[in-house]
Amino acid sequence: MPLPLRVALTLLLAWAAARLCVWWHTPIPWMIGPLVATALVSVIGAPTASWNPLRNSGQWVIGTALGLYFTPTVGALVVGLWWAIALGIAWALALGLGFGAWLQRVHARQLDHLSPAELRSTTYFAGAIGGASEMTLIAERHGARTDLVAAAHSLRVLLVTLTIPFGMQAWGVAGIDLAPPGAREVLPGGLALLTALTLVGILVMRRLGRANPWFMGALLVTMGLTLSGVTLSAIPPGLSAAAQLVIGVSLGVRFTPAFVHTAPRWLASVAFASVFMMAVCAGFAWLLSWASGLHPATLILGTSPGGIAEMAITAKVLQLGVPMVTAFQVCRLVAVLVLAEPVYRAWVVPRVSGGSDLRG
Repeated sequence: MPLPLRVALTLLLAWAAARLCVWWHTPIPWMIGPLVATALVSVIGAPTASWNPLRNSGQWVIGTALGLYFTPTVGALVVGLWWAIALGIAWALALGLGFGAWLQRVHARQLDHLSPAELRSTTYFAGAIGGASEMTLIAERHGARTDLVAAAHSLRVLLVTLTIPFGMQAWGVAGIDLAPPGAREVLPGGLALLTALTLVGILVMRRLGRANPWFMGALLVTMGLTLSGVTLSAIPPGLSAAAQLVIGVSLGVRFTPAFVHTAPRWLASVAFASVFMMAVCAGFAWLLSWASGLHPATLILGTSPGGIAEMAITAKVLQLGVPMVTAFQVCRLVAVLVLAEPVYRAWVVPRVSGGSDLRG
């Protein structure tokens, strides 16, 4: 089947699933519906497809929409809580190290065909709480089994994205933060200028080789404008819904039959650890809430081991402290991308070279 037809049929399925979720009043229906429907039909072998330009455009829209929440007042609040964000970064790094060490201990015998260095790089980068594509690329440079690394990140993000929004809905905390974005009216001229400026930011980020440039470039430019008091235009609700849909599709198509059959025990371990990490992150969020005065729901989203776009979308749709959630997730992403490889070289490689192997 030609790629354009596969993409079109996948989008049609995603739209129908999103409309069904709207009717069912599920949380974040325009992402949850497409994600679940696409994942289910992909697993049984249907020829689904996600087109990268659509996914990039979705990240562009979401990054721009989130940046509109960073008004000068909100920016001052975020800066004032730098210590909480720093604790969140340290927590994420420690959690990733623990997750990776546990995967190594549990799967050392199953993966005995790997050398000690390959085993450690595979489990370490699979455990790091970072972006799937970025961690997989770094892991490849260190001889890891990249299929296991990518599978671990994909499954973790899927489980967090499906679990936390429904948990928030059951908790009944939607709408606790009613702070609106800086721009509330859609102005065609302003929207065109905002589009052009964010595109420049995206191109700069791509030229610099930064991770996730379509999201981060748009977010940083819009944040800078909003923090400066410049309000060009709001994002049309229909455009935001379409962005959520294509992001949901891009996650769902990863779950192919080959994904499920690659290493069932590995996936079971990742699923168990993901649920455990969500639970301990919730506990950490409650402690941080007590110390900072922020609502626990906001900090659960901010410290959860999910993807930045998915958690920020959840915060946006449910009105749960969008700027703080975005700040926590962005800072964690940047820190993990910057520190994951140096920590591996400085701490993990010497341990492996020194004979610290958990196979016995």
